[in-house]
Amino acid sequence: MNLVQELRQLLASDDRVTANETVREQHSRDVSSYHLPKLPDAVVYPVTTQEVCAVVRYAAQQQIPIVPFGVGSSVEGQVVPVHGGLSLDFSLMNKVLEVRPQDFLVRVQPGVTRMQLNQELKRHGLFFPVDPGADATLGGMAATNASGTTAVRYGTMRHQVLGLEVVLADGQLVRTGGMAVKSSAGYNLTGLLVGSEGTLGVFTELLLRVYGIPECTFSARAVFADVETAAQAATDLMTLGLPLDRVELVDEHTVRAVNQFKGTTLTEAPTLFVELSGSKNAVDTVAAEAVDLLRETCSEVEFVQDGTERAKLWAARHEAAFAFAASAPGKRLMTTDVCVPLSVLPAAIARARQTMNEHGLQGALLGHVGDGNYHAVFVVDPHSEESLQSAAVVNEEIVRYALEQGGTCTGEHGVGLGKAQFLPVEHGAGVALMKTIKDALDPHHILNPGKLFLTDTQQR
Repeated sequence: MNLVQELRQLLASDDRVTANETVREQHSRDVSSYHLPKLPDAVVYPVTTQEVCAVVRYAAQQQIPIVPFGVGSSVEGQVVPVHGGLSLDFSLMNKVLEVRPQDFLVRVQPGVTRMQLNQELKRHGLFFPVDPGADATLGGMAATNASGTTAVRYGTMRHQVLGLEVVLADGQLVRTGGMAVKSSAGYNLTGLLVGSEGTLGVFTELLLRVYGIPECTFSARAVFADVETAAQAATDLMTLGLPLDRVELVDEHTVRAVNQFKGTTLTEAPTLFVELSGSKNAVDTVAAEAVDLLRETCSEVEFVQDGTERAKLWAARHEAAFAFAASAPGKRLMTTDVCVPLSVLPAAIARARQTMNEHGLQGALLGHVGDGNYHAVFVVDPHSEESLQSAAVVNEEIVRYALEQGGTCTGEHGVGLGKAQFLPVEHGAGVALMKTIKDALDPHHILNPGKLFLTDTQQR
């Protein structure tokens, strides 16, 4: 009996285990990044926690790699099954299990997407704030400690996950955390598992914080002469201590790509997008302060409160990745993901643009600059060693500069395959401690192997 037959027998289903080549190809890569694909041996679609336990237990006995898969929207190769094995697709575990409006909590399965959750929460006057751009699954967002545009106010996924149901590498089921908003009881296992990228356990349920939908929301778009001035304006806004929800930067290359992609006519210059929410009186007061500050250095400013108009205003930020992908058919995206202290943000962004220019590399700068997180995006040919090498050199220089300034090699995308070389530079001896934890929880390294840590081949 072969692998697929045994798994079908284990799940008592012929439909939810497949070795179909097209399906395997869909699970061999993430959506748009440059990382080379690798086919899994089979794709499994569990529908219950008990099935996940059974599959992981079987994989442990046979020492078969397992890679959890949501919608494949990660950008550092987290879902690429580099050693083959099983791609564990959670698209059928997509139920909102419980909403507790008075506790501002929700319990969900890992395959629920953020838009799906917000559609459900809207009926209760609630919303989930983390917005990484893509309609990612909440399990995947927790696995990479995703954040996105609203992190400046609400924080990352690690701030939103109060508890997890997780299947360990031997098939054992464990619950971490709980419904209380704080606890001092023992090690913070939830915090350890969030951001572990599927290397320590497989999530089957998440307990999340949710928030009341604000009475009023205000958005503004401000155009600047250069990215350094725009970044300085963002830093000045944060220094004022204004309660902002989003502070986003796009450069002229981003706006140009979006104009071509969407048929819009936005001014093709570095632009800040700012948003805040709350009671109408509070929003009006804070918005006036923010606009006054922006007008000191910007050349053009636009602000709206209507929901439809706000969505149009934000198109140049939300559509950026799709615009870049559409601008180069057949190619893929390499995206830096550094985060630096706010005090060095303007200089870091200016340095990134200088580095790209010095190497003659076409690319764009954008990011969640309200918390110091910015990206340089390059279009690369994943099959061209020259193209990959050129982008890798620029990427490395940007990352190393961020680390020299006390920043991090990844603010939200995670390590995966693309940032493994920088983890020892950032954490030094701490990486050995991480490996000790990995060895303790996954002694046979069946859970998403090849991620986070450099392999012996890569080190040589």
